[in-house]
Amino acid sequence: MEALNLLNASGPTVEVREPFTGECLAKFPTSVASDVNAAFERARRAQRSWERAPLSDRCAIMLRFHDLVLHKRSDGLDLVQRETGKARKDANEEMLDVCLTARHYARDARRLLREKRHRGAFPLLVGVRQRSVPVGVVGVISPWNYPVTLEASDAIHALIAGNAVVLKPDLQSTLSAVWVADLFRQAGLPEGIFTVVAGEGGDVGPMVIDRADYVMFTGSTRVGRLVASRCGERLIGCSMELVGKNAMIIRADADMESAASIAVRASFSNSGQLCISMERIYVPENR
Repeated sequence: MEALNLLNASGPTVEVREPFTGECLAKFPTSVASDVNAAFERARRAQRSWERAPLSDRCAIMLRFHDLVLHKRSDGLDLVQRETGKARKDANEEMLDVCLTARHYARDARRLLREKRHRGAFPLLVGVRQRSVPVGVVGVISPWNYPVTLEASDAIHALIAGNAVVLKPDLQSTLSAVWVADLFRQAGLPEGIFTVVAGEGGDVGPMVIDRADYVMFTGSTRVGRLVASRCGERLIGCSMELVGKNAMIIRADADMESAASIAVRASFSNSGQLCISMERIYVPENR
């Protein structure tokens, strides 16, 4: 895969296998401390210019990225399926999600980021102005189950707001990450604004957290606690999407045929690898 040259890695080589066949999908190097340092140094240099770029320019790049995802969707679907083993319809949901997210923030960024005025503690005497400013370099740590969605959608709003992003994907979905990075490049995103580092979460994840100005993490509750603790020690913000324990409650007056159909879809979408899938179902005893 030609886009692998966008990977910031010079360490030991790993092999990723296809879930469908068990055959080797790709071999690529992993990132060591010097690679992560270099990625963040480039991101910080590039971010200073990026935040000064007109918002209209940033939005235009994101709309071009939206068009590229649609144009090259077939390639992306093939890649996601080979990495994760998911059904094509589930992979297609990812492409549509990314397109909707990119289009939403590109169209609404001016409204979302404009300066807002609020009443102060002493009306008519004191006023408050709320301004949105970039935090700097955002570290995104994403899992394998929704690679394109969680690699791109978690970065889009940060990029439009003037931040740079360093992404650490799951090893299994690293190819999707560099595919996303290549589309951002083709859309006109300046070099260094969106970079990818690779490696095991326990090795490379802490390096990203220790260098980022803000962290977005999706994964297990156990690891989420570690991420939050590490961010807390550095006094930086973080957003986390952790494992859910969702319940489906079926009332006595429910249409059972419809409820059964919903239960199947809610429990087994994306082969059950979904944070909001149903973990338990409550049914009235008399039904």
